[in-house]
Amino acid sequence: MATMRFNVGWRRFFPFIGYHHVLMILIAIAVILLSLLLAGCSSSSPLIPDIFLISLYYQPYPPVYDAAQVDPGVTNAIANIVNQAMLEVRVGYFGICINPQGGAFLCSNNASALAAQVTMDQDPWNLIWVAETFQNNIVFPYLIIVAIIFAFVCFVLLATFPGWHEEIDERGSEHDVKPFPSRPVSQVALALIFVASVFVLVSVLWQHTASVAASTIVADLGNGSVGSGVGTAAMVLGWFGFVLFIIVTIGLLVMILSIKLLDEIVDND
Repeated sequence: MATMRFNVGWRRFFPFIGYHHVLMILIAIAVILLSLLLAGCSSSSPLIPDIFLISLYYQPYPPVYDAAQVDPGVTNAIANIVNQAMLEVRVGYFGICINPQGGAFLCSNNASALAAQVTMDQDPWNLIWVAETFQNNIVFPYLIIVAIIFAFVCFVLLATFPGWHEEIDERGSEHDVKPFPSRPVSQVALALIFVASVFVLVSVLWQHTASVAASTIVADLGNGSVGSGVGTAAMVLGWFGFVLFIIVTIGLLVMILSIKLLDEIVDND
């Protein structure tokens, strides 16, 4: 009996979920993903240090030799300087995390404060300073912030769309009806989410390109002693957020064109 009541209640509720509600859910998910991306390395909370743009770390490995190297023997000097260091530095949009001894990460938005927590032997190649330089001179989070603001405004505009409600016709019968949303409001929402999509695309492309380039350069400079990597979680969050924004953009465009087509058909009749 309880299961039957639940099924009946769900069937009555589901038809009242409008097309714009689905778009609102997609926007909310995208905003959450992008917010997590921005929050990466901002605190030592669980999973937050795992959201990073680039990782720099001391790790001995066979150096790469090439004919373009003027002094291939410099790798031995670097190995002597690095010695037994095992520090790892991760860079986010608004924070830096360090792991001096292979334990828990220490995170802060102040690189100087983090540098004060380690000794010269733990960071002989000044990776914390390199990470700070990368964050200050290359990382640019503000396009994503503006995109989140635009997406939130679009979310609010979608919330103003009329939903399903019951009306009584001339015969006294009840019918579920849903008026068309305002065309100007729909167009503004479409413009906002489109601009947000472009901003996220530019940011994610810049983030990906800059991280890969910086990672490659650092690894080459620390040939044999310093490694680097690009944060997979940050890339996934950024690209998924962009894809969701694009889906919402296409969804709004299809809705506007469909309403326009229906209006033209009605006018012709």
